[in-house]
Parts: sequence; structure tokens; C-alpha cells
Amino acid sequence: MWIISCKVAQSVLAVIINMLTARYLGPSNYGLINYAASIVAFVIPIMQLGLNAILVQEIINKPEKEGETLGTSLVMSLISAFLCIIGVLLFSLIANAGETETIIVCFLYSILLIFSALELTQYWFQAKLMSKYVSLTMLLAYILVSGYKIFLLATGKNIYWFAISNALDYAIISVVLLIIYKKISKNKLSFSLTTAKSLFNKGKYYIVSSMMVTIFAQTARIMLKFMISNEAVGYYSAAVACAGMTSFVFTAIIDSFRPLIFESKKNSQQVFEKNVTRLYSVIIYFALAQSVFIAVFSEVIVKILYGSQYIDSVMALRIIVWHTTFSYLGAVRNIWILAEGKHKILWVLNLSGALFNIILNFVFIPIWGIYGAALSALLTQIFTNVVLGFIIKPIKDNNKLMLQALNVKNLIEIIMRQTQK
Repeated sequence: MWIISCKVAQSVLAVIINMLTARYLGPSNYGLINYAASIVAFVIPIMQLGLNAILVQEIINKPEKEGETLGTSLVMSLISAFLCIIGVLLFSLIANAGETETIIVCFLYSILLIFSALELTQYWFQAKLMSKYVSLTMLLAYILVSGYKIFLLATGKNIYWFAISNALDYAIISVVLLIIYKKISKNKLSFSLTTAKSLFNKGKYYIVSSMMVTIFAQTARIMLKFMISNEAVGYYSAAVACAGMTSFVFTAIIDSFRPLIFESKKNSQQVFEKNVTRLYSVIIYFALAQSVFIAVFSEVIVKILYGSQYIDSVMALRIIVWHTTFSYLGAVRNIWILAEGKHKILWVLNLSGALFNIILNFVFIPIWGIYGAALSALLTQIFTNVVLGFIIKPIKDNNKLMLQALNVKNLIEIIMRQTQK
């Protein structure tokens, strides 16, 4: 509830700031910012080294080594972050040769990787069921950064100021969480080469996996820029942003369930499967409800949030909003995979999805433009998170739990329990 409450406030601010920023920048510059975000998103899995997927479980399973585990993770991801920034700069220099503005925007945006690496501290708080600290810190950071962005809008600053503004958000969060950790934790942060090797061996499967996920999440924006224009990226990004307006709810629910699921796995397989089923049920029905609402009122939503200049985003929104349900099914599946120790299968799932998405984009974008990109995104999520689960034997048991979650009794049971509390 702490996570959800703070995320609600943060989401309201995000909608307002994004609306004002998109209107101020216009489809072209808004598309350029989102292009830079997509480039940076490609290297985030490398920066994270899969640590974001395994830290909660590592801390829960080895509480006596939590200081060493967290400290080693921070050093590893920080080193990786600097290398990734160099990679982003080199890529933009080659891919966007002669486009000085694009190169500068990509570099400035990539600075957030440094502070994003330090933000791994949040997973210690999740493991300890102390998410209120993370939630309040993120809310504080977003309020401050929102005020800064309003200042940029009021003073008419150029696109470079907006490119670096996202780094401030991560900077505040990472610094504050580290300070709180040092005050309430009895374990000092330390680095161990042995622990680093162990963490890397466990997390390496998630690097490739996350990169593949990024490919079918971000490839469309990059292909739209090269195949059509910055404006097309802007329209598509506006549609994606509208479709993800309530993503904070799903992220908060999944983050809240994650430590509970890992803990129940240690004690009872039956309770573990029940918790996974419950999480699937909540995600499925909440996602379907929001998808129906957004699809019906898509034109009104786009006009209110982005204005008439983004009207071309409406049909793309009506298509891509349905991918929300299927994308978060994948997030739940990944928790099950980690708990069951089947993480080696992740690269197969996500490589298949990435290739499927690239092929669809190459076919559909030249024909239908941003609508083709939206359709590609939807079909990719269905293929990767549902269809493959019935084909690949090691994860068929997970799909059984997904099907059981369609029983609305699971959702009613959770609602009743929360109401009683």
C-alpha cells in the first residue's frame, strides 16, 4: 500500500509534466528525447548485469552477507554504467553522424546510468519489506524534479536541459536511499571479488534476457526514426505513454508480491503456487479493465494530455494498450522462473521474442507506420509471454498457474483479505 499510494501521486505528477513537456517540445523534439531514451534503454540491462533480478532473493537467502552482497552489486553496476555511457556516445557518433543535436542529447540522457546503478539499494528495502522508504524517497525526488522541469518550461530552455533532467531523479533517489541504508542497517557495505563472480554467474542469464526484452520494447522507436521521422517517434511515444499511464500500479503490485513469493517458496510449494496464481489474477483483471477504458476513451485522452497536434497517436494507442496485460504476465512469469531456478531458459524466451518483434516491425512499419509498430508490440507480447509458455516444456507449469488465475475467485479472495485488513 505504501508503494501504490506514493506511485499514485507520482503518476499524477508524471502525467502533468509529460503533457506540458510534450506540448512544449512538439512531436519532433519529443520524438528525439524518446529516441535517446530508447538508445539508453538498450544498455541498461548491461549496466544492471542482471543484479536487479536476483538481489531480493540473494538478500533473503543470505541475510548474514547482505552488506557484502549489496556493496559488491553497487561497485559492479557503477563500473558497468561508465562503460555503457561510452558505448552510447560511440553508437550515436556512428549511427547519427553529422547530427550534432542528436549526439549531444543521447550523451546527456545517458548520464542517468550512473545514478541508476546506485539505485540498486532499493532492492535491499524490498527484501526487508520496508518499501515505504523507497516509495517516499521516489515521491520526494519526483516532486523536486517536476519542479525543476516546470522551471525549464517557464524559462523556455532548450532540449539539452530536458535531456539531462532525468538524471536528477535517479541522483536524488540513489543518494537518499544510501543515506537511509547506512542509518538503519547494521551491515556495512563491502566488496568481495568472490561474491562478484557469484552474482555475475547468477545474473548473466538476465543480461541477455533483459536486452531481448528491451529490443522488442524499444526497437520500434529506433526503426521509426530511421525509416520515417522524429515526428513518427513522437506520435508513437505519446501512444505508449498513454497506454502506460497506470503502469505504476502493476509495478507496485509485482514489487510487493515478489518478496512474499520468494519467502513462500522456501516454506511450501503449494503456498508458493497459490501466491503466483493470485498475482497473475490481479494483474490480468486489472490490466484488462484499464485496457478497455483507455481504448474506449483514447481520443479524449490524447487530446487532453498531448493536444490536437498528437491526434495521429489515437489509433496507435487503441492497438498498443492491449499489450499491457501480456507484458506484465511476462514480469510475473520471470518471478516464477527465478524462484524455480529455471533462469537459464530466459534467453530462449526473450531471444525468440526479440527476433519475432524485429521481423514484424520490418514488415509492418513500411506498410502501416506507427500503427504497424503498435501491432508488432502487441503480437510480440502475446507470442513471448503466452504462446511460448505452451511450447517450451520447462515453463509449462507456469502457464497452468496463469490459466488457473483466470478464475475470478482468486481476485475476489485477495480483495476480501485486503478489505478485512
